[in-house]
Amino acid sequence: MPPDYSGQNLQGRSFKGQNLTGANFSKADIRGANFTNAILKDADFTGGKAGLQRRWAIGLLIASWLLSGISGFFSILVGGLVASIFDIKSTQNVIIGIVSLIVILVFFIITIRKSLTAGLVAFAFAFAFAVALAVAFAFAFAGAFAGAGAFAFAVAVALAVALAVASAFTFAFAFAFARAFTSAFTSAFTIPFTSALTFAGVLAFPFALPFSFAFAAAPFTLFSAYIGWRSLTGDEKDPWIRSFALAFAATGGTSFRNADLTDADFTSAILKNTDFRKANLTRTRFYEAKKLDFARVDDTILTKLAILKLLVTGNGRGKSYAGANLKGANLIGADLKEANLKDVDITEATFQGACLERANLTLAQAIGTNFTSAQMTGACVEAWNIKSTTKLDNIDCRFIYLLEHPKPETDDRERRPSSGEFQPREFTKLFEEVLNTVDLIFRNGIDWKAFVNAFQTVKNQNEDTELALQSIENKGDGVVVVKVGVPDGADKEKIHSDFTQSYQLALQAVEEKYKAQLQAKDNEIVLYRQKSAEIKEIVSLLANKPINVQVDNKVENKNMTNSNDASRKIEIGSVGRDFNASGQALNLGDISGTVTNTINELPASPEPDKPGIKELLTQLQAAIEADTNLPQEDKAEALEQVKALAEAGKNPQEGTMQKAAKTAIKILKGTISSLPSATKLVEQCSNLLPLISNFLGLG
Repeated sequence: MPPDYSGQNLQGRSFKGQNLTGANFSKADIRGANFTNAILKDADFTGGKAGLQRRWAIGLLIASWLLSGISGFFSILVGGLVASIFDIKSTQNVIIGIVSLIVILVFFIITIRKSLTAGLVAFAFAFAFAVALAVAFAFAFAGAFAGAGAFAFAVAVALAVALAVASAFTFAFAFAFARAFTSAFTSAFTIPFTSALTFAGVLAFPFALPFSFAFAAAPFTLFSAYIGWRSLTGDEKDPWIRSFALAFAATGGTSFRNADLTDADFTSAILKNTDFRKANLTRTRFYEAKKLDFARVDDTILTKLAILKLLVTGNGRGKSYAGANLKGANLIGADLKEANLKDVDITEATFQGACLERANLTLAQAIGTNFTSAQMTGACVEAWNIKSTTKLDNIDCRFIYLLEHPKPETDDRERRPSSGEFQPREFTKLFEEVLNTVDLIFRNGIDWKAFVNAFQTVKNQNEDTELALQSIENKGDGVVVVKVGVPDGADKEKIHSDFTQSYQLALQAVEEKYKAQLQAKDNEIVLYRQKSAEIKEIVSLLANKPINVQVDNKVENKNMTNSNDASRKIEIGSVGRDFNASGQALNLGDISGTVTNTINELPASPEPDKPGIKELLTQLQAAIEADTNLPQEDKAEALEQVKALAEAGKNPQEGTMQKAAKTAIKILKGTISSLPSATKLVEQCSNLLPLISNFLGLG
């Protein structure tokens, strides 16, 4: 059972590295507690009080006073240099005052408009220019100012500016630091401001400095206070001041550094001076948390004040968070009506019950995001990225848009539904079809034969997963998208990978088959020419020889040139080998008989227990004819290749025959590649084709 620390005083306690999943810390005082590296999933910190213990707060308060005092000391010195402008008795002092005032004003203006860093750069240029101008003026109107006087002048001006910069930085940090751990603006301002003026007065009195010195120091104090205040409000001009002050102020405070706070709840908790650096804040609830903007939140989504305020207030109506990192954000019940969430990362975030009406979710990364019971009427979801882990249960939505901007010269934003409104659960069903599909994208068209073969292979590889073709979309420019329906929980990545691999293999096999067929046709042309030459020689030899023509069991002597009846059986003998013909061409009924006839012309194996080329081809023919998975067209093609192998077996050493045999084997391999690997034909071909290749001397 999770531990219960609710309402307890846990100041300074160490829970470092402990597993406190589901622990109850509601309304507990955890100031100064150490939760570094702790596992705090589902922990309850509602109404808790985090931050600094009293002794640390007092120490840091004293430190802020000291910094304010140092700032006051610098300010009075700078004020004295600027006030020398009123010393009309000394030309040198007047020039020093003028130059100091010019350089400091440039520094102030640039810092206010740009940043403190930019002010320092501008100071360098302004100082060089002002010194050159002042020296020139001094030499023109007071020659005695040359030499040691000029050197003293330059040192005085440099000192004035250095003191001004030191005063600005010290007091700005003191102000930010004090504000970071005090409870109200008035106290944060009063402490360092009064300290600075007090120190200025104390220092001015013993040295009998004019009151104008202290009075001149006031602008520096105000300027520094403004820089510190600006940094704490989240202004991007000097974020390092804020970061530095918060880091120092969080020293000794409650630490959640590198802790796992997944689904933890800090509702209404006080989180001032708390360290959340590198903590896992996935779906961590910060609704109405107090002083979270004074916590140290480096390396989390809270680094942007706009995001931090959204998580605390839950109000983002009409605001823009385009491109923001909201990964794992807890926005349960948030008001994001008409908000711009374009290109945001909301992976693993939760929007349960949130109002997203007319919100722009274009290109949003919503993998693992929970939209249960969210209101999404009029939202734009163009190209948002969702998967089966995205929860879309009980969405309240009447219609949505699939385009952020209308199509050219129209006002069409692809409204869904095109007319009327979604009925209950129709929105969820619409996108469930998207979630439960695998998109197969073909950028150069589809080879449908390879596609069918690959699809069948993937179905065989994933027998436990029901796959179904849902749609085929022609996107133009040769791009075709095929959507394959899969059940809930299917491994879509594996299915997509399996299909891609199978399709490429099938495509290669088909291409090899086509290439082999083209090569076979070229070889057939060569063989045809060779046979034509042989037939011409045979005809010339038989031109004047008698032949026997058997018609209805009667023998007649005729010249070959007088035999024009194509239906008669002609037997021609005693010329090399028997030549049989029925009519004008050989006709044994079908391709199978032709293959059998060709194989039978091969010599039988001399060893009964060791099959020869004739027996192997007979087995191959029988396997092809018996297979039920091979289409008739492919079966006829395969038998033609067996015949070609039989022809090659008659004279396997001839180069042309070897080429024809190689082509036939390639075509056979391409033909069976479309079959599942477990079929009997694939198994038999895997055994027979290598043996046939060896018999034909193909290696």
